[in-house]
Amino acid sequence: MPGQQSAADGAQDRGKGRGAGRGPSRRGAPDRDAADRGPVRNRPTGHDVAGAAGVSQATVSLVLGGKGEGRVSARTAEAVRAAARELGYRPNLAARTLRLGRTRTALLVVPALTNEFFATVHRGAAEVAGAHDFGIVLYPSPEGVDAAPDPFASARTALDGVIASSMAPEALAALRGEGLPVVMLDSDERTCDATVNVDLADGMRQVVTHLLGLGHRRIAHIAADVDSWTFAERAQALRAELTAGGAALVRTERGPLCVPGGLEAATRALTAHPGGATDASGARRHAANASGPADESDVDGPPTALVCDDDLLAAGALKAARRLGLRVPDDVSVTGFDDLALATAVEPELTTVRLPAERVGAAGMRTLLDILEGREPAPVRLPVRLVERGSTGPAPAPDVSGPPRTRSR
Repeated sequence: MPGQQSAADGAQDRGKGRGAGRGPSRRGAPDRDAADRGPVRNRPTGHDVAGAAGVSQATVSLVLGGKGEGRVSARTAEAVRAAARELGYRPNLAARTLRLGRTRTALLVVPALTNEFFATVHRGAAEVAGAHDFGIVLYPSPEGVDAAPDPFASARTALDGVIASSMAPEALAALRGEGLPVVMLDSDERTCDATVNVDLADGMRQVVTHLLGLGHRRIAHIAADVDSWTFAERAQALRAELTAGGAALVRTERGPLCVPGGLEAATRALTAHPGGATDASGARRHAANASGPADESDVDGPPTALVCDDDLLAAGALKAARRLGLRVPDDVSVTGFDDLALATAVEPELTTVRLPAERVGAAGMRTLLDILEGREPAPVRLPVRLVERGSTGPAPAPDVSGPPRTRSR
């Protein structure tokens, strides 16, 4: 700017005068510091980018502000981005915040920072945020269903919005009280203004269809001991699909969402069943297949399949079967949910429902951007897919003659 240039020139002239006055005492030595600094380069501006790309500054603002879609051609937008990269242009976020009244920062609330699923959700959200010059602050709220304290003195002054994964809406009361837009991940669409979900009911339908096709009719649920909508939805969908398919939910055992939790819950499911005694090793003998749907109180015989809410629980279930001398999938099949890296690290590899975690995070950030731009958010429900691997197989033939189900190790 001209005023800035004049001030700089004046400072330079004053510096020359001071240098001249000190000349005799320095014996005419050159200004080594200035030589070392080299020529001063001004920070590139939007005007520079516009000139390099051959477009107007308004076009540069639209493209780099994330508002160019449908208003600027893809070819022109790429030319602007290429010019910005080549010049090393970075927008003045402080000035933009003052101008627009926005911080261009979103808060992502997750139950755990170390969980692979939520790490991938964060990656998807961060990629979309970065493309729109937004930052993502990651905030763990391990209790999930309890109140999440405001991580800032005032969230309203530090954030533009919140994306919350696997939390009860009331847990975000402090943040919502700040008037911030909130996008809920894995939450009941009927109780939230903006949601991004995976199709949990269809995931359970695929699991049950797969197991019924293999001849399984007695199935146990290894459920996460977490009071949240996402796990309640899985339980409801599992029961409905089993009833529709003429199969029986012989038992539900809950455990903490970890491998030891799955081990303990699956051990209980495999060793304690209505309608008969347990042999000395703690495992049940085979009984005849149930002929139709039944509830957990009147089904005779052990489960031939364990449906687990999560891959961690499923890994624990595999350990439980092995410790009881049961072969997977010959004696009992096991399924998971998520398709974590763990699913292919266990033996046999795990049949599980693949959840698109990265797409969940990306959709959550896009939904928040829609809200900030004044667009009405539509509920998002992403598809899931069952990945069949070695932990499921045909149901064992019923054996009413009474050989123990446990096997020598």
